[in-house]
Amino acid sequence: MPGWISTPASAGCDADWAANLSRMVAAKQWSSGLSDIVNKLQSGQRLTVEDGIKLYEHPNLHEVGQLANMAKMARYREYVFFNSNVHINQTNICVLACKFCAFRRSKRQSDAYDLSIDAYLEEMAKYANLVDEVHSVGGLHPDWDVEHYENLISAAKQHYPDIAIKALTAVEIKHLSQQSDITYQETLERLKAAGLDSLPGGGAEILNDDVRKIICNGKESSSEYLEIHRRAHALGIPSNCTMLFGTIESIRDRVLHMDQLRKLADEYNLFQCFVPYPFLPDSTRLPEAQLATSNEVLRTIAVSRLMLDSIPHIKAYRMNIGDEVAELALNYGADDIDGTVRQESIMHLAGANSSLNYDIYQMAKLVKDAGFVPIKRNTTYTYFTTINIEPPKRPRRLNVIA
Repeated sequence: MPGWISTPASAGCDADWAANLSRMVAAKQWSSGLSDIVNKLQSGQRLTVEDGIKLYEHPNLHEVGQLANMAKMARYREYVFFNSNVHINQTNICVLACKFCAFRRSKRQSDAYDLSIDAYLEEMAKYANLVDEVHSVGGLHPDWDVEHYENLISAAKQHYPDIAIKALTAVEIKHLSQQSDITYQETLERLKAAGLDSLPGGGAEILNDDVRKIICNGKESSSEYLEIHRRAHALGIPSNCTMLFGTIESIRDRVLHMDQLRKLADEYNLFQCFVPYPFLPDSTRLPEAQLATSNEVLRTIAVSRLMLDSIPHIKAYRMNIGDEVAELALNYGADDIDGTVRQESIMHLAGANSSLNYDIYQMAKLVKDAGFVPIKRNTTYTYFTTINIEPPKRPRRLNVIA
């Protein structure tokens, strides 16, 4: 099947998804505990924060998952999306020391590193024939300003013009603006001119400043995270958004977090994907964390699909939750699964053990095994291609002598 295109704002979503969902939920009997929510979905109303809490507290996880899966199917039918990407973390040196982070190093530690531009390009060269996106986030380096990243991004684009650059979380943008003594707006303008294609969503954690003071003190505030993404969207730079859960936050905190994100998404429609992921405790310093179970991961994905009506895609972030739970999540509202990745440090240092060596066949097989149609997408959800799975040829074996 030939590829098809979309705009960054719609990101491949069926324009009639709300009507599709209304028909789908009307065709099934639901328990009384969900009747108010089902009625709202059937009439096209936005769910409230209290509705989101009710979904978290509903005793039948499978029923919540069914409802979320319908919301996904209304948008994308049986399609599930992934891309061909590599993560290159440019430095682990950071001026902050967030309690949940196992990646960060001080400049004096023996395993601290900061890639020169030439070293960064050498890393890209290893994967240039295999990927169409490089995803780069890292520590807040004390010596790097916006000019450094302008040079890095422009060099990457000059050498690999067909590889999209998704780089720099909101706190990195804040840090660069402070280092260079310029506004967020100017920082983003200069990075876009250098070739930045989109922003990742990392660093949102929980958009509650009381929680942030404990788990990531010194990072950008909730309002700063939202404002930096708002500025990016106003410049036409699409982005993802995230939520770290399973630390010290409440269920209400999670739902209020989603509510803030969807309100910003209403403004420019350039939050393209929401990525919820649970806290991983290895090598971190947050003993009071609650730690999410697999059931809670699935429920959070389902609730986010139902709450985030203005954000097109929900990602099952297999780098964090693992391939098995990610495959289940595709039946609980997730329609996107992180790509081939090739290499990754931040989640794996925190305890993730998901595979880093997936090729397009393996990614497509994971999607198909979950019961869906694998679709390869580009970084900004504007070009899509159906992947037909052709298993590797089996080696020819000689007959065994009797």
